[in-house]
Amino acid sequence: QVQLVESGGGLVQPGGSLTLSCAASGSISSFHVMGWYRQAPGKQRELVAEGRSSGYTNYADSVKGRFTISRDNDKNTVYLQMNSLKPEDTAVYYCNARLVWQSRDSGSWGQGTQVTVSS
Repeated sequence: QVQLVESGGGLVQPGGSLTLSCAASGSISSFHVMGWYRQAPGKQRELVAEGRSSGYTNYADSVKGRFTISRDNDKNTVYLQMNSLKPEDTAVYYCNARLVWQSRDSGSWGQGTQVTVSS
């Protein structure tokens, strides 16, 4: 079982940047899809970005061109670089690790980190 710990959330002004980190313990293989999800108050959790070590990436339309997911295999850490942040990006962000054949609702989850975009 993979354990995930997120960090890097906080308060940022609109237009600002923030980088989230997700440190994984346990075995992360090339069969793992690492993803970032978010859940805003009163809304369902949604996929923000996901990627594999093969180079595959997938982004929500709302963050394309602003967010970048990356992975440091040596450190077993996944990052989410968030630029040009908007108030609507405010949410709790969760890291997820699932095997490629598992559905997006499954796998391991971190505890979440709060991102607030406000002036």
